[in-house]
Amino acid sequence: MAEIVFKHQHRIIYAECTVGNHVYYARYLDMLEEARGEFFRQTGKPLRLWQESGTAFPVIGARIDFKGPARYDDVVTIELWVNEMRGVRLNIGFRIAHPGGGLLAEGETRHVCASLEEKPQRLPKELMEQLKPYVRLESEVR
Repeated sequence: MAEIVFKHQHRIIYAECTVGNHVYYARYLDMLEEARGEFFRQTGKPLRLWQESGTAFPVIGARIDFKGPARYDDVVTIELWVNEMRGVRLNIGFRIAHPGGGLLAEGETRHVCASLEEKPQRLPKELMEQLKPYVRLESEVR
């Protein structure tokens, strides 16, 4: 399998933190959305263009295992890869870490490929070709 992992850096802003100065758990979903947008952009076709051509990839599930806190002004690295890509399913694995390597969170977001009318549709061949280098089995990532 491929060894390619997409990496995106994100600086923690004050609005993402609690009074206790750690990232509020739900803000990790926003960070993952930002990283996925950059991932699609880098692999050749931004999500906006997929949407303009009638295709969307709504999240149908998310699993996040928290390992440590991120704090205001930290720069974290979000790593993404593809765990599953077949039929209408697209599952994206992730890890979020401090630049020094300390693991903050890991998990997976599950997506379905759908029309803008919310009807499931097969993943486009063009997308599968673009994402092919990032396909990994979950067991290879741990």
